[in-house]
Amino acid sequence: MTAIASFGLLEDIREAQDEMLNRMRAARSSLFGQHYRFGSVQTWAPAVDVYERKDAYVVAAELAGVGIDDIEITFEDGLLTIQGQRNAAPDSAEERVHRAERPFGPFRRSIALPTHVNSDAIEASTQDGVLQIMVPKAAEVHAKRIQVHVGGGHALPAVGEEGETLN
Repeated sequence: MTAIASFGLLEDIREAQDEMLNRMRAARSSLFGQHYRFGSVQTWAPAVDVYERKDAYVVAAELAGVGIDDIEITFEDGLLTIQGQRNAAPDSAEERVHRAERPFGPFRRSIALPTHVNSDAIEASTQDGVLQIMVPKAAEVHAKRIQVHVGGGHALPAVGEEGETLN
């Protein structure tokens, strides 16, 4: 005996599965720092890698399908913020979507970085769907060593027990 299921029934099952997966992703993501808020504007956040080089911090964000005109990057008080929007694929009368897993809509990610960076020299580029932001470190501040000289120079006058100057 062969079981035959209508396409409509399979589509209903797929939609229920997608909703369940979205809820599981939201629960998992809130534990690991990517906050998905259902019922509000933000629905996704790009995956981000942050690593340090000798001369800079590098932030890489997965933004496949997001145009450079749809991205805004700001740096203020040690907080690097990437925000923008991925637009949904346009509807077509000739196509019917059977599965749509790639998230779309507005996003915002903020990454705390050390404050000793050269914010005027931050650069961003994109290649193969990955946004790379180079945040150069500021020139290191070294403690100034002060040489102590023997005799000469600016010697303080000797003071006696009663506070009188002895020199």
